Amino acid sequence: MKPTTNPASSAGKAASRNGPRSTARINRREFLARTITALGVGVTVIRAADEGVSLVRSLTRVTLRRGRDGRGPTWFHPRACLLPGRDGPMALMTLQTIGGSDYFGPVHWTGSDDLGRSWSAPQPVPSLGRIPAPEGAEEGVCDVVPEYHEPTRTVLALGHQVFYRGPRFDPDQPPRRPVYAVRRPDGSWSERRILEWDDPRGEYVYTNNCGQRVVLPDGDILLAFSFGRRDEPRRVAGVRCGFDGEHVRVREVGPALANPVKRGFLEPSLTRFDGRFWLTLRAEDDRGYVAVSDDGLDWSPPQPWRWDDGEPLIMSTTQQHWLTHSRGLFLVYTRRDDTNANVIRWRSPLWMAEVDRATRRLRRSTERTVFPLTGDGVNDPDGVALMGNFHVTNVLPDESWVTVGEWLPRRGARGDLLLARIGWNRPNELAPRW
Repeated sequence: MKPTTNPASSAGKAASRNGPRSTARINRREFLARTITALGVGVTVIRAADEGVSLVRSLTRVTLRRGRDGRGPTWFHPRACLLPGRDGPMALMTLQTIGGSDYFGPVHWTGSDDLGRSWSAPQPVPSLGRIPAPEGAEEGVCDVVPEYHEPTRTVLALGHQVFYRGPRFDPDQPPRRPVYAVRRPDGSWSERRILEWDDPRGEYVYTNNCGQRVVLPDGDILLAFSFGRRDEPRRVAGVRCGFDGEHVRVREVGPALANPVKRGFLEPSLTRFDGRFWLTLRAEDDRGYVAVSDDGLDWSPPQPWRWDDGEPLIMSTTQQHWLTHSRGLFLVYTRRDDTNANVIRWRSPLWMAEVDRATRRLRRSTERTVFPLTGDGVNDPDGVALMGNFHVTNVLPDESWVTVGEWLPRRGARGDLLLARIGWNRPNELAPRW
């Protein structure tokens, strides 16, 4: 997975000469300097001392690919994972273009073997393109999350079906299921497969779209389904799956969590921290929710996200994701703010804050901006890029990433592909060790 030079960069040759091993050995200041030089575009560095956050040392924002100017495609759903390579760690990111509301191109992948300084040109995942569907429709795949599965040395890319009719999203979606493809150790991709769940409660839809998941010590995968019958609010349940490197099979499903407002609970993301499992849930009642579990199947009653003083966070049907450090658990999210009053679903800016694990609330003093709102969210909201679909990746003991694809739905569906490097003051023992 040798990367080609980023089109926005003129330093690809230098990156390949240095190689991944020398990158791992340089000091932090030199690494950041090389990163900024190699990418050459859209870099902003913020030091933790400016905001008084003890665990987060710095935050560096990088534009990986330009799409706002209309000269390139708008890449969306960028989600990365780390896996071992021949000469050091490698990053693999799945992504796809967006041309309208829920209207996505085929799933692509791009790779980096220099810790994200340069990326290969995106190329299609052969089995995750569009295929014919009944009555002249097309079936695509979206909301894909790739994760490395160490026991089988494969990458499991899990998303779900989406159906199109003509050049648009089909408003009358047929039943939808999770679909996946496996990247094998030799770099080849498996065929496209459906994650089967023979349960009438999910007869219309069941999915783990955009969701974080956990690989258990025995190689099983713990995730969560959002599911429901047609025209009923969706519920969420913890799901334990077996995975042999080719096929994913449901082993056990826990009791369901319910929220009867509108479409119910959506897009669950799950993580493991400090001996417990944590679940965050998108909802449609101007809230997001959190629940905890000892086994990832039986969950506590969900409680809305609040600040440590008890004030609720106001969210509008938007996902949240976990950022884990061995010394702290963080949430990455969007919410209502005075600056984004008229932005669609308040999907900009993107924030992070530390979770108080005893109260399951967010510590307001730790909140910081991962990606700022650009433009005027009150008087010109159509000029503000939305950032509601994003992903979090632990990369190094001193660095984690947040990746997001901007989207200006009323300005030609344009947007840039962005990466934020979060630098840690103390080593993150949860980072990959290859």
